[in-house]
Amino acid sequence: MHKAKSWIIITAIAALLAGCQQEASASEAGWMTDYDAALKKAAAENKYVLVDFSGSDWCGWCIKLDKEVFSKEEFINYADENLILVLADFPRSKEQPEQQKAANNALAKKYGIQGFPTVLILNPQGELVKRTGYQQGGAGPYIKMIKNTIAK
Repeated sequence: MHKAKSWIIITAIAALLAGCQQEASASEAGWMTDYDAALKKAAAENKYVLVDFSGSDWCGWCIKLDKEVFSKEEFINYADENLILVLADFPRSKEQPEQQKAANNALAKKYGIQGFPTVLILNPQGELVKRTGYQQGGAGPYIKMIKNTIAK
C-alpha cells in the first residue's frame, strides 16, 4: 500500500513537470521589442503583426493572457508560422532600458492605448486590422479569432 501512494505522488509530480514544459516565456516564443524592425520583417515575410501592450509584472489580465494563450505551445507554433510578435511592455518592477520605455510610450501614444492588455493585429503593411485584448478560452479560441481576423 505504501508503494502505491509513492507511485501516485511520483506520477502526479511527473504530470505537473510535463505541463510546465509546455509553457514558455515571451522571449522564448520569439517576441520582438523593436516595432520598426518587426514591421520590416512582417513586410519581408508577408506576415501579420500581433502587438501586445502589457503590464507583464503587475496587470492581472496581462499575466492571465500570457499564461493562458501566449506561453502555450499551440500558440507559439501558430505564431512561428503566421505572425510577427511584438511586446510593448510597461512593467513596474522589472528593469527596462530607458530607450525601450520611450519606444513603448511612443507606440502606445500612436495607437491611443488606454489600458492593458491591449492587443493589436496589423496587416503586413502595418495597418491596424483589429484591436482586442484578453479573451476567455485559451490558445485555441484565440488562434481562431486571429485566423478569422486575418481571413477578412
